[in-house]
Amino acid sequence: MPDKSQSFTSHTRWFPLYHFFVTPIALFNVYVAGRHAWNTGGRYAWWQVAFALCIVGLVLASRVMALAVQDRLIRLEMRLKLRELLPAARHADIAKITVRQCVGLRFASDAELPGLVDRIVKGELTDEKSVKAAIKDWQADWVRA
Repeated sequence: MPDKSQSFTSHTRWFPLYHFFVTPIALFNVYVAGRHAWNTGGRYAWWQVAFALCIVGLVLASRVMALAVQDRLIRLEMRLKLRELLPAARHADIAKITVRQCVGLRFASDAELPGLVDRIVKGELTDEKSVKAAIKDWQADWVRA
């Protein structure tokens, strides 16, 4: 776990291999293939453009799929946590929380969660960003995709 703290303004996770190596090279490959196809023409050159676009699609799809699985796990984790923290009479409120709101709630402390759930149910906090911004006692999450 890193020594630095995490907050609403500094919680974005950059994965250097993905964000600074694979994605830029895949995008640059589309540019190189497109430029080559434009200058030389031919079916093979245009096939290289299509293949380069396919690689970009695979890179982006892999990220989207990883984040979708992560979001499902966060939703499960938050539902279990809220079942432990909320009184049984309030368990129906858990179903009213969207996946995006659950993603925002994962940074809240146990003491802060019931109050945030109240605000979500009342409609005060409608999206992930507003939930994250409302958190006072930020709990770092260092194990994210």
